[in-house]
Amino acid sequence: MEKETARSKRDRYLPYLLVLPTLAFVLLFTVWPTLSAFYRSFFQQRLNIAKFRTPTFIGLGNYANIFSDPHFHRVLANTLRYIIGTVPISILLGFFFAMLVNRKVRNIGLARLAFFHTTILPMVSAATVWMFFFTPGYGLFNTVLAALGYAGPQNWTGSPDLALLAVMIVAIWKNAGYYMIFYLAGLQNLPTPLYEAAGLDGANWWQAIWHLTLPLLRRTTLFITTIAFIDAFRTIDHIFVLTSGGPSEASTVLLYYLWQKRFEQLDIGFSSALTVILILVLLVFTITNFRVSEKGEEDV
Repeated sequence: MEKETARSKRDRYLPYLLVLPTLAFVLLFTVWPTLSAFYRSFFQQRLNIAKFRTPTFIGLGNYANIFSDPHFHRVLANTLRYIIGTVPISILLGFFFAMLVNRKVRNIGLARLAFFHTTILPMVSAATVWMFFFTPGYGLFNTVLAALGYAGPQNWTGSPDLALLAVMIVAIWKNAGYYMIFYLAGLQNLPTPLYEAAGLDGANWWQAIWHLTLPLLRRTTLFITTIAFIDAFRTIDHIFVLTSGGPSEASTVLLYYLWQKRFEQLDIGFSSALTVILILVLLVFTITNFRVSEKGEEDV
């Protein structure tokens, strides 16, 4: 009886012991930095100015400075344009690529690799490759425009009107193949008899996609949308290589602006407040996305 009791206790506590390493990792590298940033956001501290090196409590002063800063307004507008311009297109391309390669034909693995290989490249390497494409004198884009009769080379990364677009093109090219993998996995797990029944009922290709494939891939789309939105906020590697946030902040997004405040201007309080705002935006979006999806599942 005692042995059974000891075994039952071990079985009861075993799941907690297995989760403990992950919990410790989350507490150390997620919860603690978040709480630290939240605490520091109530203080004024700039390491590059002698009189402001000592933290001084200013309450919500950093948040007031952020929302009254015209630079922040422009950065926020750039971030919204970047998200709207990259997330939907990347997801649609990922789904389109998955539909293309979800076939049992010879050498289909090469086609899948062709779409997926961009994901293997680090973002810095991808941006370096695209620097050649965007080169004003002999870059691929300007060569194609010249062949089409468009007069004058475009300075893609140096023009305020084109810099953000150039950054968005690289992000779409890099991420579409990554999202394709998730959609491909989802497509290969869909029930074939359901499509056969739809075909017998007279459903065409588009109707099968709209009424069967997309609803069945709802959870996959939810997951991809969440990671795409988060990735749009956290990816800044190619901005360093392509534009450095310029010209005139035309391609500066929220995370790059945060990096400038923290590591160039050494403004600890302001950057901590920006971090808190960024975390809240991502948290609100993720929770809202899952709530809307769950409600949609219940309605169905």
